[in-house]
Amino acid sequence: MTDLSAFPITRRWPPRRADAVQLYGFPTPNGRKVAIMLEETGLPYDAHRVTLDPADVKSEAFTSLNPNGRIPAILDPTGPDGRPVALFESGAILLYLGEKAGRFLGRDAAERAHVTAWLMWQMGGLGPATGRLGWLVRGAGRAVADPRPRRHAADEVRRLLGVLDGALEGRAWIAGDYSVADMAIAPWLDGLEMYGAREIAGWDGFANLAPYLHRFRARPAVARGWDVPPRAG
Repeated sequence: MTDLSAFPITRRWPPRRADAVQLYGFPTPNGRKVAIMLEETGLPYDAHRVTLDPADVKSEAFTSLNPNGRIPAILDPTGPDGRPVALFESGAILLYLGEKAGRFLGRDAAERAHVTAWLMWQMGGLGPATGRLGWLVRGAGRAVADPRPRRHAADEVRRLLGVLDGALEGRAWIAGDYSVADMAIAPWLDGLEMYGAREIAGWDGFANLAPYLHRFRARPAVARGWDVPPRAG
Protein backbone atom coordinates (compact mmCIF):
# COMPACT_ATOMS: atom_id res chain seq x y z
CA MET A 1 0.00 0.00 0.00
CA THR A 2 1.36 3.40 -0.99
CA ASP A 3 2.20 5.75 1.86
CA LEU A 4 0.69 9.17 1.15
CA SER A 5 1.48 10.74 4.51
CA ALA A 6 4.07 13.03 2.91
CA PHE A 7 1.22 14.94 1.23
CA PRO A 8 -0.35 17.43 3.69
CA ILE A 9 -3.68 17.33 1.85
CA THR A 10 -4.24 13.77 3.05
CA ARG A 11 -4.38 14.91 6.66
CA ARG A 12 -7.45 17.04 5.98
CA TRP A 13 -8.99 14.71 3.39
CA PRO A 14 -7.77 11.21 4.37
CA PRO A 15 -7.69 8.54 1.66
CA ARG A 16 -10.20 5.74 2.03
CA ARG A 17 -8.23 3.52 -0.37
CA ALA A 18 -4.58 4.46 -0.41
CA ASP A 19 -3.93 2.85 -3.82
CA ALA A 20 -6.84 4.66 -5.54
CA VAL A 21 -6.66 7.98 -7.37
CA GLN A 22 -7.57 10.71 -4.90
CA LEU A 23 -9.91 13.23 -6.51
CA TYR A 24 -10.37 16.63 -4.87
CA GLY A 25 -13.26 18.39 -6.51
CA PHE A 26 -16.76 19.77 -6.65
CA PRO A 27 -19.52 19.32 -9.29
CA THR A 28 -18.83 22.41 -11.40
CA PRO A 29 -18.13 22.07 -15.14
CA ASN A 30 -14.40 21.75 -14.49
CA GLY A 31 -14.88 19.39 -11.57
CA ARG A 32 -17.25 17.15 -13.51
CA LYS A 33 -14.73 16.57 -16.27
CA VAL A 34 -12.42 14.56 -14.04
CA ALA A 35 -15.10 12.62 -12.15
CA ILE A 36 -16.63 11.61 -15.48
CA MET A 37 -13.24 10.57 -16.86
CA LEU A 38 -12.61 8.40 -13.81
CA GLU A 39 -16.00 6.77 -14.24
CA GLU A 40 -15.44 6.26 -17.97
CA THR A 41 -12.05 4.62 -17.46
CA GLY A 42 -13.06 2.51 -14.47
CA LEU A 43 -9.93 3.56 -12.57
CA PRO A 44 -10.47 3.20 -8.82
CA TYR A 45 -10.78 6.54 -7.07
CA ASP A 46 -11.78 8.27 -3.85
CA ALA A 47 -13.75 11.50 -4.24
CA HIS A 48 -13.15 14.26 -1.68
CA ARG A 49 -15.54 17.19 -1.53
CA VAL A 50 -13.56 20.44 -1.80
CA THR A 51 -16.00 23.33 -2.04
CA LEU A 52 -15.37 26.66 -3.72
CA ASP A 53 -15.30 28.34 -0.33
CA PRO A 54 -11.87 29.89 0.36
CA ALA A 55 -11.80 27.84 3.56
CA ASP A 56 -11.38 24.81 1.30
CA VAL A 57 -9.74 25.86 -1.98
CA LYS A 58 -7.44 28.45 -0.40
CA SER A 59 -6.59 26.31 2.61
CA GLU A 60 -3.01 25.36 3.32
CA ALA A 61 -3.95 21.71 2.88
CA PHE A 62 -5.42 22.13 -0.60
CA THR A 63 -2.83 24.60 -1.91
CA SER A 64 -0.09 22.21 -0.82
CA LEU A 65 -1.32 20.09 -3.74
CA ASN A 66 -2.63 22.85 -6.03
CA PRO A 67 -0.94 26.21 -5.51
CA ASN A 68 -3.47 27.76 -7.90
CA GLY A 69 -6.25 27.17 -5.39
CA ARG A 70 -8.84 25.88 -7.85
CA ILE A 71 -10.61 22.55 -8.18
CA PRO A 72 -10.09 19.90 -9.44
CA ALA A 73 -6.84 18.26 -8.41
CA ILE A 74 -5.75 14.65 -8.09
CA LEU A 75 -3.18 12.62 -6.24
CA ASP A 76 -2.37 9.32 -7.95
CA PRO A 77 -0.54 6.95 -5.60
CA THR A 78 0.58 4.74 -8.49
CA GLY A 79 2.18 6.97 -11.07
CA PRO A 80 3.93 5.70 -14.22
CA ASP A 81 7.22 5.21 -12.39
CA GLY A 82 5.60 3.70 -9.32
CA ARG A 83 5.71 6.94 -7.36
CA PRO A 84 2.77 9.21 -6.45
CA VAL A 85 1.82 11.94 -8.93
CA ALA A 86 0.09 15.13 -7.76
CA LEU A 87 -1.59 17.09 -10.52
CA PHE A 88 -3.86 20.10 -11.04
CA GLU A 89 -5.56 21.79 -14.03
CA SER A 90 -8.47 19.79 -15.43
CA GLY A 91 -7.10 19.50 -18.97
CA ALA A 92 -3.76 18.19 -17.76
CA ILE A 93 -5.55 15.70 -15.51
CA LEU A 94 -7.68 14.42 -18.41
CA LEU A 95 -4.57 13.85 -20.53
CA TYR A 96 -2.78 12.14 -17.66
CA LEU A 97 -5.69 9.81 -16.90
CA GLY A 98 -6.09 9.07 -20.60
CA GLU A 99 -2.45 7.99 -20.74
CA LYS A 100 -2.83 5.95 -17.57
CA ALA A 101 -5.90 4.13 -18.84
CA GLY A 102 -4.86 4.03 -22.50
CA ARG A 103 -8.27 5.37 -23.57
CA PHE A 104 -10.12 8.44 -24.86
CA LEU A 105 -7.12 10.18 -26.45
CA GLY A 106 -7.72 9.20 -30.06
CA ARG A 107 -7.14 6.08 -32.15
CA ASP A 108 -3.89 7.29 -33.70
CA ALA A 109 -1.44 10.18 -33.57
CA ALA A 110 -3.44 12.33 -36.00
CA GLU A 111 -6.70 11.90 -34.09
CA ARG A 112 -4.92 12.52 -30.82
CA ALA A 113 -3.66 15.83 -32.19
CA HIS A 114 -7.24 16.87 -32.96
CA VAL A 115 -8.47 15.69 -29.55
CA THR A 116 -5.77 17.77 -27.90
CA ALA A 117 -6.61 20.80 -30.03
CA TRP A 118 -10.28 20.71 -29.03
CA LEU A 119 -9.35 20.15 -25.40
CA MET A 120 -7.15 23.26 -25.52
CA TRP A 121 -9.99 25.14 -27.29
CA GLN A 122 -12.23 24.44 -24.33
CA MET A 123 -9.58 25.30 -21.77
CA GLY A 124 -8.60 28.58 -23.40
CA GLY A 125 -11.88 29.62 -24.97
CA LEU A 126 -15.25 28.08 -24.14
CA GLY A 127 -14.63 27.60 -20.42
CA PRO A 128 -13.30 31.07 -19.55
CA ALA A 129 -15.78 32.82 -21.85
CA THR A 130 -18.77 30.95 -20.43
CA GLY A 131 -17.61 31.52 -16.88
CA ARG A 132 -17.23 35.24 -17.57
CA LEU A 133 -20.73 35.43 -19.03
CA GLY A 134 -22.13 33.49 -16.08
CA TRP A 135 -20.53 35.94 -13.66
CA LEU A 136 -22.18 38.83 -15.49
CA VAL A 137 -25.59 37.16 -15.80
CA ARG A 138 -25.98 35.34 -12.49
CA GLY A 139 -22.96 36.27 -10.36
CA ALA A 140 -21.69 39.48 -8.81
CA GLY A 141 -21.42 41.02 -12.26
CA ARG A 142 -25.18 41.50 -12.29
CA ALA A 143 -24.53 44.73 -10.43
CA VAL A 144 -22.62 46.17 -13.41
CA ALA A 145 -24.96 48.77 -14.90
CA ASP A 146 -23.06 49.24 -18.16
CA PRO A 147 -24.53 46.69 -20.65
CA ARG A 148 -21.40 46.53 -22.79
CA PRO A 149 -19.42 43.94 -20.79
CA ARG A 150 -22.39 41.56 -20.80
CA ARG A 151 -22.99 42.10 -24.51
CA HIS A 152 -19.32 41.56 -25.29
CA ALA A 153 -19.22 38.36 -23.21
CA ALA A 154 -22.40 37.05 -24.83
CA ASP A 155 -21.05 37.77 -28.31
CA GLU A 156 -17.89 35.80 -27.59
CA VAL A 157 -19.77 32.80 -26.21
CA ARG A 158 -22.11 32.91 -29.21
CA ARG A 159 -19.10 32.97 -31.54
CA LEU A 160 -17.57 29.95 -29.79
CA LEU A 161 -20.85 28.05 -29.88
CA GLY A 162 -20.95 28.70 -33.61
CA VAL A 163 -17.47 27.22 -34.00
CA LEU A 164 -18.51 24.11 -32.09
CA ASP A 165 -21.84 23.79 -33.88
CA GLY A 166 -20.15 23.89 -37.26
CA ALA A 167 -17.52 21.34 -36.26
CA LEU A 168 -20.22 18.94 -35.02
CA GLU A 169 -22.10 18.94 -38.32
CA GLY A 170 -22.38 15.33 -39.46
CA ARG A 171 -20.52 13.84 -36.51
CA ALA A 172 -21.44 12.48 -33.10
CA TRP A 173 -18.32 13.60 -31.24
CA ILE A 174 -15.96 16.50 -31.74
CA ALA A 175 -12.72 14.77 -32.75
CA GLY A 176 -13.55 11.28 -34.05
CA ASP A 177 -14.43 8.81 -31.31
CA TYR A 178 -15.72 9.97 -27.95
CA SER A 179 -12.75 11.47 -26.13
CA VAL A 180 -11.44 13.69 -23.37
CA ALA A 181 -12.30 16.66 -25.60
CA ASP A 182 -15.99 15.82 -25.29
CA MET A 183 -15.65 15.33 -21.54
CA ALA A 184 -14.17 18.83 -21.35
CA ILE A 185 -16.59 20.61 -23.67
CA ALA A 186 -20.01 19.19 -22.84
CA PRO A 187 -20.10 20.11 -19.12
CA TRP A 188 -19.54 23.74 -20.11
CA LEU A 189 -22.48 23.61 -22.49
CA ASP A 190 -24.60 22.47 -19.59
CA GLY A 191 -23.03 25.29 -17.58
CA LEU A 192 -24.86 27.80 -19.76
CA GLU A 193 -28.12 26.48 -18.32
CA MET A 194 -26.68 26.62 -14.80
CA TYR A 195 -25.84 30.28 -15.34
CA GLY A 196 -29.19 31.08 -16.94
CA ALA A 197 -27.29 32.28 -20.00
CA ARG A 198 -28.56 30.09 -22.83
CA GLU A 199 -30.94 32.67 -24.25
CA ILE A 200 -28.42 35.51 -24.26
CA ALA A 201 -25.87 33.20 -25.90
CA GLY A 202 -28.30 32.25 -28.68
CA TRP A 203 -28.41 28.55 -27.76
CA ASP A 204 -31.57 27.78 -29.74
CA GLY A 205 -29.95 29.02 -32.93
CA PHE A 206 -27.50 26.10 -33.06
CA ALA A 207 -28.90 22.85 -34.37
CA ASN A 208 -26.14 20.48 -33.30
CA LEU A 209 -25.50 21.49 -29.70
CA ALA A 210 -28.59 20.15 -27.91
CA PRO A 211 -28.33 16.68 -29.52
CA TYR A 212 -24.61 16.59 -28.70
CA LEU A 213 -25.24 17.44 -25.07
CA HIS A 214 -28.07 14.89 -24.93
CA ARG A 215 -25.76 12.15 -26.26
CA PHE A 216 -23.20 13.08 -23.66
CA ARG A 217 -25.64 13.17 -20.73
CA ALA A 218 -27.08 9.79 -21.81
CA ARG A 219 -23.79 7.98 -21.20
CA PRO A 220 -24.00 5.86 -18.00
CA ALA A 221 -20.54 6.96 -16.82
CA VAL A 222 -21.51 10.62 -17.25
CA ALA A 223 -24.62 10.07 -15.14
CA ARG A 224 -22.55 8.38 -12.43
CA GLY A 225 -19.90 11.09 -12.37
CA TRP A 226 -22.14 14.14 -12.74
CA ASP A 227 -22.53 14.91 -9.04
CA VAL A 228 -19.29 13.45 -7.72
CA PRO A 229 -18.49 14.40 -5.10
CA PRO A 230 -22.00 15.50 -4.08
CA ARG A 231 -22.61 19.19 -3.42
CA ALA A 232 -23.92 18.48 0.07
CA GLY A 233 -21.74 16.60 2.47
